[in-house]
Amino acid sequence: MFFILSKVLAFLLFPILYVFVLLLVSLFSKNAKRKRICLLLAVAILYFFSNPFLINRFAKLWDVPPAKLENGKVYSTAIVLGGFASYDSKANGLFSTAADRFIQGVLLQKSGRVQHILVTGGNGNLNPGSFREGSWAKTQLSAAQIPDSCILIEDQSRNTLENASLSKALLQKYKQQGPYLLVTSAFHMRRSLRIFKKAGIDVIPYPCNYIAGTGDFSVWEFVPDADTLSKWNNYIKEVVGVTVNLILGQG
Repeated sequence: MFFILSKVLAFLLFPILYVFVLLLVSLFSKNAKRKRICLLLAVAILYFFSNPFLINRFAKLWDVPPAKLENGKVYSTAIVLGGFASYDSKANGLFSTAADRFIQGVLLQKSGRVQHILVTGGNGNLNPGSFREGSWAKTQLSAAQIPDSCILIEDQSRNTLENASLSKALLQKYKQQGPYLLVTSAFHMRRSLRIFKKAGIDVIPYPCNYIAGTGDFSVWEFVPDADTLSKWNNYIKEVVGVTVNLILGQG
């Protein structure tokens, strides 16, 4: 039930939903004052959440900076969180815009920084099909010439809480010693770090897939940008997740 409610709650807070509702009210309302107010609110919300300046400032406050790794230290495992793949109608896997998670995991192993890559991710859709991200990721790791002996796969988790609990069991099963490098998107690191530490897993943040807050100030940041709406969806989902986990004592 929590799994379903968390997805519904995040959706209900996405800005574009309120813009759409306000525009509909403005379009069909017979009250001239209400029409004007709803239209102005729709424009204000749309500009606020399509403004790159605001998302960039928020991202710099929210994103967890990467920890400084010990010089020459080789870590046992990089825990790579799923969410970097999608799939088509035939359950064929496809890399998504978060593919940097996978890339950084491969680079860490190839460069000798970690010995193993643990990919954790099943299918987080409300109506999951047969596709399991972890299983598909293993084929991609093999294609990248990562030895099977260096690959650990968890393919049953549906969310970050399950990522943590099932990864912990796998690490214990294969006697991997911490600390581990936690690899996920920068916007997702704050919540992930809290959940993994709450689960008793000794992790070091290794954020990647930066989507905002990485550039210097520019006047162009005040020009509305459609992509910024999508970025806000990611951050709103994370804020909701952190808040709910705190209320429930899960992170």
